[in-house]
Parts: sequence; structure tokens; C-alpha cells
Amino acid sequence: MKVGVVAFVAGLVFAIGLGISGMTQPSKVVGFLDFTGAWDPSLAFVMMGAIGVHFYFARRALVSKRPLFAERFAWPEKVHIDAPLVVGAILFGVGWGLAGYCPGPAIVSAASLAPTTLAFFGAMIASMFVFEMIIRAQSRS
Repeated sequence: MKVGVVAFVAGLVFAIGLGISGMTQPSKVVGFLDFTGAWDPSLAFVMMGAIGVHFYFARRALVSKRPLFAERFAWPEKVHIDAPLVVGAILFGVGWGLAGYCPGPAIVSAASLAPTTLAFFGAMIASMFVFEMIIRAQSRS
């Protein structure tokens, strides 16, 4: 129960932060990625803040015996760069640059019920489903 409450509160704080920072506005994100036009560097400060918070808590977790609200830490199993990681990063970057959304802001923005946002959100969910089907098919082979 505690883990669910903590996850909900963390998600709510994250969603509010995305809204305040402008990450839910595709035009702001595209402006950040447009180095040759009207570049808007403000999202760099948002990213630096997020990296700083993550760095602090990740370092703290490394020296802790266990998390406060769970039995154990869920550390990544893979530690090497492989082809699926590189292809996924490229697809993520291209999608982010073209649409101005990444998954977190897209979920938050879906609450607006704007047709373009819902189209992106639907395509994102569909692609996750297709990816999962491909992974399952590969594991059966």
C-alpha cells in the first residue's frame, strides 16, 4: 500500500512539474531542439534540474541497504550498450523531435483531449503493444 501511495504522489509531482516547465507544449520542446532557428534554451534548465535530483538520489540509493518503501532496489539488469538500446534511443529522439512529445508529457497532455495529442498518445500505446508482441515472439523462438 505504501509503495502505491508513494508512486502516485511521485507521479503527481512529476506531472505537475511537466506542466509548469512547459514540457507538455510540443512547440516549446521543438523550439528547444531548433538550434538553427528560434532556439529556446529554457528546457535545458529543466533537464539540468531533473538530472541533479536524479544524481543525488541515485548516489544515495547506492549506499543504502534498502529503499524506504520497498523490499529491494530495482536496478537495471543490462549495463552494456547494445543494438536495441541504440535503435530505441534513435526512435525516441526522432519521435521527440518530430512530435514534441516524449511518453511522460504525452500522458499528461492526453488529459487535454486535444485531437493531435490523442493521436500521438494512441500511436505511442499501439507501438508499445507491437513492441511487446515482437519481444514475446522472439523469446518463444
